[in-house]
Amino acid sequence: MWGSAATGAALALLSLLPSAPVTLLRLGLAASFSAKLADTFGSEIGKRWGRRTVLITTLRPVPPGTEGAISLEGTAASLLGSGLMALVMLQLGLLQTPLAWGVVTLVGLLATLLESLIGAGVQQRCAWLSNELVNALQTTLAAVIAMAAAEWVGLG
Repeated sequence: MWGSAATGAALALLSLLPSAPVTLLRLGLAASFSAKLADTFGSEIGKRWGRRTVLITTLRPVPPGTEGAISLEGTAASLLGSGLMALVMLQLGLLQTPLAWGVVTLVGLLATLLESLIGAGVQQRCAWLSNELVNALQTTLAAVIAMAAAEWVGLG
């Protein structure tokens, strides 16, 4: 469970430091939680209602629930989950603009797809790479990508 919230918690604590880039850190926090909800929506809905589940690296059919498996239904659910969490963050004031909402939503989906790539490509070969570590990596990637994108488009 720690892997899902560690990044967001660390960014929240960093935002308390004097002269911290609070807007940027909040955006990273929002992206980390959006990515996590995207992952949950995608995996649960994809396992239940995904009609054609394929491995993200080869696009070959695999059973639902396979590490690195994706489906159209699960991917759409990931986008929905990411957007919903980003909307909550916008309503809470952690995100300031519709553009920030869009960046966080898209990054949440991207981080979920990257997590599938990690699951299919690396996790299978590394016994030490637990689901908790992959979750921590996913949320960290989401935060870093979102903060970099925010700087690029002038949100930071």
